[in-house]
Amino acid sequence: MGDKAHTHPGAAGRATTADRPSSVRNVVLVGHSGSGKTTLTEALALTAGALNRAGRVEDGATVSDYDEIEHRQQRSVQLSLVPVEWEGYKINLLDTPGYADFVGELRAGLRAADAALFVVSAGQAPEAVAGATRAVWEECAAVGMPRAIVVTHLETARTGFDELTEVCASIFGGDDPDAVLPLYLPQYGSPGPDGHVPVTGLVGLLTQGIFDYSSGERRALAPDPEQSALIERARNRLIEGIIAESEDESLMDRYLGGETIDLASLIGDLETAVARGTFHPVLAAAPAAHGAKQGLGTVELLELITRGFPTPLEPAPPVVTSPQGAKRPPIRCDPDGPLVAEVVKTASDPYVGRISLVRVFSGTLRADQTVHVSGHGLADRGHEDHDVVERVGALTAPFGRHQRPIGQVFAGDLACVAKLARAETGDTLSTKDDPLLMEPWPMPDPLLPLAISAHSKADEDRLSSGLARLVAEDPTMRLEQNRATRQVVLWCLGEAHADVALERLRKRYGVKVDVVPHRVSLRETFGARSTGRGRHVKQSGGHGQYAICAIEVEPLPTGSGIEFVDKVVGGAVPRQFVPSVEKGIRAQAARGVVAGHPLVDVRITLIDGKAHSVDSSDAAFQTAGALALREAAADSPIRLLEPVAEVRILVSDEYVGPVMSDLSGRRGRVVGTEQSSGARTWVRAEVPEIEIDRYAVDLRSLSHGTGQFSRCYSRHEPMPQHIADRIGERHGDRA
Repeated sequence: MGDKAHTHPGAAGRATTADRPSSVRNVVLVGHSGSGKTTLTEALALTAGALNRAGRVEDGATVSDYDEIEHRQQRSVQLSLVPVEWEGYKINLLDTPGYADFVGELRAGLRAADAALFVVSAGQAPEAVAGATRAVWEECAAVGMPRAIVVTHLETARTGFDELTEVCASIFGGDDPDAVLPLYLPQYGSPGPDGHVPVTGLVGLLTQGIFDYSSGERRALAPDPEQSALIERARNRLIEGIIAESEDESLMDRYLGGETIDLASLIGDLETAVARGTFHPVLAAAPAAHGAKQGLGTVELLELITRGFPTPLEPAPPVVTSPQGAKRPPIRCDPDGPLVAEVVKTASDPYVGRISLVRVFSGTLRADQTVHVSGHGLADRGHEDHDVVERVGALTAPFGRHQRPIGQVFAGDLACVAKLARAETGDTLSTKDDPLLMEPWPMPDPLLPLAISAHSKADEDRLSSGLARLVAEDPTMRLEQNRATRQVVLWCLGEAHADVALERLRKRYGVKVDVVPHRVSLRETFGARSTGRGRHVKQSGGHGQYAICAIEVEPLPTGSGIEFVDKVVGGAVPRQFVPSVEKGIRAQAARGVVAGHPLVDVRITLIDGKAHSVDSSDAAFQTAGALALREAAADSPIRLLEPVAEVRILVSDEYVGPVMSDLSGRRGRVVGTEQSSGARTWVRAEVPEIEIDRYAVDLRSLSHGTGQFSRCYSRHEPMPQHIADRIGERHGDRA
């Protein structure tokens, strides 16, 4: 990094051809939407020779040309893999969406990678660095994933490189801001006609060399005395930061004693600290100008990736068990070991069918191989557990829409697998004789409901299969068939996530749906004691129908359900018809008595009735029981009960006040707060579910993208009458 004559101490023996784990680097690009991740991916591919100067592969598909939906959305909506070769190493660049709605794709990228590049735009406000990006940084820190920071858009900077570096150090460095320091400083040219000052090169702080990109190709120049004086302070701080992370404890004493530390030792300690995830260098990058061969900073980034980031051999692989949960020995990243691979993404191609992006953690996956597919503990989201044997189709290395056929994928590498009909995102592929299951990675809970219905009869016939394929691709989406409201509900992460789901249903699977108002599961109960009489008497020739019953209804405490009591005396209702009355009453209670919502929390007492020796029947007394309950409801105030959710919200301290005020406006009751790490607070509250239908969107806006929450059902409680009157038309009578 900065001087190719010096190598990482652990680099000895590393492969120089991409045919073994030690020659692979799996890197995920993370950053806020609009930070320039896809542009940076293209720039790295251009410098590595994977693209021509027009930014295209041989078949004409650009790197960003992954999905027609992405072009309409004008943002990346899915994880994309771009493999490139650089000086004998294979680098798998995993470009992730920056928008919060597609965090599932980001989590998949983190699972497949061994290191992360956090892309920060100087063209955005510094606040863009915080929020969701900080949360991902903390996730990486928790598992010790190596990280580096790349500053983009310096040509349209709202924030200077030095200032943005300090912002990153304060946010990402935590208690040790000196663990986040620049390796290079941008070199600026003369201001252009528009007032922008172009970045023409980089100054290497360790080598003190100038890397000039103004000609379109990287040229190494010697610094003049004036430039050396300008970088001295930043260079000294960098050296101190590297020495602080060195495994040689005597190095700091020698440095403070005035000894000059040789460059090879500094670079070696730097690369070791980066690979361990204890030091996070900051670099600058920009795409190549028109006709240029190399983008600014791309060579330096590729050197960092190949020499500082770990090989797949170094991180601890995920835990594996048998599909039944029995413990198994830890796996190793060994091409000759037992096959253990994971589906990190599932997509559909109109011509090829289902395509699975797979990371191989152990063994070697070969084309046409028979494998065991195990999955995966997300039955509540429409992903049923399964253990099946399937035959692997063709193996390919993706690049945009281009697929390059390959014969095998060894441990540590990634590739696309065709025709795995049952495999879904998160599933494990292993040998059929020794099935294994990998520990799943955490997925966010979708909290924005989208109620849908088929647009036409033809769409209704295709809806079930279309939804099944949709949720198979996206484990962050949950499919619910709500029996209480009789709605099909797709639970999504946000509005953009929902829009993409609807577009994929229409474009990929030919299913057009209508979005309908989402209903919560309301219930009804009696507000006071009441009585009712059910009379079902019909004589129309032949066998008639005769049943009369009288009941008393009284409300019970919340959660009591329906209690039926028989107090008939003297055989007014024959014993064999008492269960019939109860059956009719319970059936009517399930249908509701006023607005079509289930009746709960009442005691219904059968007190009297009449029967006919010939015309009475089970069906007649069921009808009489239902009529009696409806008459009792007509003479009593009926109260609507609404579901109340227990909500836990994690938000930055600066937004606690606005969040609590917003909860109050939603009829919420704050029941407690608890301090969390990173100047954040947990807020616990009880809120009616009807008030948080869109809370996934509203909280994101309220907290500038930094808040997150979870919810679970607590209980049903009476709804205020004015609210019940307001929603009466929306819910309607569905009896």
